[in-house]
Amino acid sequence: MTLVTDPRGPARRAPGGSRPGGGAGHGAWFLVLPALIPILVLSVGPLLYGILLAFTDAQSGRTEPTRWIGTLNFQDLLHDTLFWESFRIGLVWAAGVTVPQFLLALGLALLLNQNLRLRWLARALAIIPWAMPEVVVGIMWRLVYNADAGILNETLRDLGLGNGHDWLSGLATALPAVIVVGVWAGMPQTTVALLAGLQNTPRALHEAAAVDGAGAWRRFRTVTWPALRPVALAITALNLIWNFNSFALVYVLTSGGPGGRTRLPMLFAYEEAFRYGQFGYAAAMGCVMVALISVLLAVFLAGRLRGGDEA
Repeated sequence: MTLVTDPRGPARRAPGGSRPGGGAGHGAWFLVLPALIPILVLSVGPLLYGILLAFTDAQSGRTEPTRWIGTLNFQDLLHDTLFWESFRIGLVWAAGVTVPQFLLALGLALLLNQNLRLRWLARALAIIPWAMPEVVVGIMWRLVYNADAGILNETLRDLGLGNGHDWLSGLATALPAVIVVGVWAGMPQTTVALLAGLQNTPRALHEAAAVDGAGAWRRFRTVTWPALRPVALAITALNLIWNFNSFALVYVLTSGGPGGRTRLPMLFAYEEAFRYGQFGYAAAMGCVMVALISVLLAVFLAGRLRGGDEA
């Protein structure tokens, strides 16, 4: 019931009403459920099932029931040098993509924030790689890197810089070549996020700093960057997670080769699960990756936040 205040007496309940705030909580739950159910079914449920699977000997094609083996998968994983090598490659890939991605996106966002002619067209062209599926990006760049007729090698030949190179098959060039593609494909979303942060920076502060005689670099350091820091922190953390968990792009480009030089942790776990049928062991890899990347991310965020507080 809802309360009706009578000026001639104490508050009384209106007929057919409800208690104050009593139905608000239930109504809020009904509004949240349509978004909450898919998260529980598609994210939380599989995560919990994967954690449970990591403590079993689940395999494909076996007729015996799956057994609970405790931490045996994790013990084997500690001595699996191939997995830890893939984890090292994953860290190199994540850092090698995230850092240049952020720096290039910051420069592009600063440029697109200026009052340029046809700025709308430049912004539209800048987000094209973001709109392309990773599989399409991978196929396109395989053609660019093609050893015989790729545009990169053809350009190098025309410039007299050699007879070309097999970029995706070379042991020394495969990972750098894939990193270049990762930077190109992921830069637009970082640019959009940083551009949104720049547009929220009050122009009056820039004008006041310019009147005081501050140059472009000083205005960026004292006005732009402090306002942009929260956005930069958030997008960098997300990029680290997304890049470390990359699968489709690298799978299409190299399938983890040559010689495992681009075998990221996700590719390694995929091979264990769907090529060799070791579902329990692959699930244990997933648990370890989630735990370690969470620790690394927490350390990164703590350092950035501490630096922001000191600034």
